[in-house]
Amino acid sequence: MKNIQKIKNQRRLRRKIRVRKKIFGTALRPRLSVFRSLNHVYIQFIDDEKGKTLLAVSDLAIKKKGNKKDRALEVGKLAGKKASEKGIKEAVLDRSCYKFHGRIKSIADGVREAGIKF
Repeated sequence: MKNIQKIKNQRRLRRKIRVRKKIFGTALRPRLSVFRSLNHVYIQFIDDEKGKTLLAVSDLAIKKKGNKKDRALEVGKLAGKKASEKGIKEAVLDRSCYKFHGRIKSIADGVREAGIKF
């Protein structure tokens, strides 16, 4: 059983590296990094040139109830609103090892609704 989990983790890391090697964030166009846990979702706008996190938002800040997709959409809208207040107009989506559907797609849609381009 232990070996199966090790193999799954290696595959996940391989997918993450494959996506991540093509993406680089700058101050004008930061990387929008997404982390999805079992119950929550976390977003960071990262400037890779300086190695700084410009902005971080999670669904823990959202008081709205609903399913995970709805909360992810609200987090995306909130992140997009805060990013536009900081002067960020464009970003690069780093979906990590996750497929672009479900909560990840909802986050991207919410950020787009707030006026941030990918």
